[in-house]
Amino acid sequence: MPDSVDAIRGMNDVLPDKTPLWQRLEQIARTMLESYGYEEIRLPLLEKTALFARSLGEFTDIVQKEMYTFVDRSGDSVTLRPDGTASCVRAALKAGLFYKQPRRLWYKGPMFRHERPQKGRYRQFHQIGVEAFGMPGPDIDAELILMSARTFQALQLTELKLEINSLGTSTSRAAYRERLVEYFSRHLRVLDEDSQRRLKSNPLRILDSKDPTMQRVIAGAPTIHSYLDHESAEHFEGLRLLLDEAAIAYTVNSRLVRGLDYYNRTVFEWVTKNLGSQGTVCAGGRYDGLVEHFGGKATPAVGYAMGIERLVALIEDKHSGQFRSQTPHAYVISVRNGAINPGLQLAEWLRDILPGLRLLTDCVGGSFKNQFQRADKSRAVLALVLGEEEIAGSTVSIKHLRKDKPQVTLTRSELVNYLRQELGETHFPSGLPL
Repeated sequence: MPDSVDAIRGMNDVLPDKTPLWQRLEQIARTMLESYGYEEIRLPLLEKTALFARSLGEFTDIVQKEMYTFVDRSGDSVTLRPDGTASCVRAALKAGLFYKQPRRLWYKGPMFRHERPQKGRYRQFHQIGVEAFGMPGPDIDAELILMSARTFQALQLTELKLEINSLGTSTSRAAYRERLVEYFSRHLRVLDEDSQRRLKSNPLRILDSKDPTMQRVIAGAPTIHSYLDHESAEHFEGLRLLLDEAAIAYTVNSRLVRGLDYYNRTVFEWVTKNLGSQGTVCAGGRYDGLVEHFGGKATPAVGYAMGIERLVALIEDKHSGQFRSQTPHAYVISVRNGAINPGLQLAEWLRDILPGLRLLTDCVGGSFKNQFQRADKSRAVLALVLGEEEIAGSTVSIKHLRKDKPQVTLTRSELVNYLRQELGETHFPSGLPL
């Protein structure tokens, strides 16, 4: 196969044998979010580059090294979104969604970062993002964590562990930043290349380093809790009390900092040891200053994002083969009358009468033997057969493909009742699905 038709490295196809699992995950997440009152918002893939440079932080790894940025034909610098929060804030602020009321929003779709592809980390990856605006207390932080926990329970993922931390306000974070710079400057020779660069731009990210040679010096670094302001400490204690009351197990990880500049106060991650180095499957926290940073009124905000590829990998490992495409109810086999395929007419009539019927029509033709082979491979439950005798008598023959039952020949009105009886009334809702 020529290289020109290869997928771009780190941007993967999701083939039909995998999409049922994705659909099931997305369905569970959607149902859960709607049950908590969250509304879906749909966002563009392309944004002005300045949106992300301002929100994520000019010196973050994402902005400096990972964004897909280019100049379009109008001469504007645009970027494929690496994150959904900034786009969500921009859209909601422009539409006036924050005016005098709290808002709960969610979205899903692809994000793009030019990282080194590896298991669980791709250049195009998919997220379900959740954002809540206008609620300053720890109650909404707890709600987000409880909702994510309930989602994982519905997905039968029991091995995930919750880690939480507080970053305080921008003032307390700045004081902690100065202390970290002072500490790590004394251990400069131990720092790897990325950490030496981060020492000047974003020293908190050094705490997130996975370099084994640095773990001892990181373990000796001061913790942020010594620098928290009173209100942030009280907010964090309130969150812990709420989680304790709800019997949600967690670990306070003082090294949990998140990689984006807009975070303050609560940060949290759901992690697993079953995905190697890419163990975070859901992460989020507060970003109380971002709406004001974009020109709006000061608006408290908190959110999280779930990595769909990582959740899919966990579900596949634990429930392999459980999520498959729905098999067809029936496969229509027919003789041809020149260019006319009577099976198409029967199939369309049945779809009108029985909304929800999953029906395949043989559009290849050939002998009945070959059509029956294709019907069997389709995993259909029944074969609906239109031979010359059936066409002449306005009847349909029904052959069971998965059960040892006798073949029957019925009129069309009898066929409808037969299908309802054999396949069950619940397959056929009243009225066409949207």
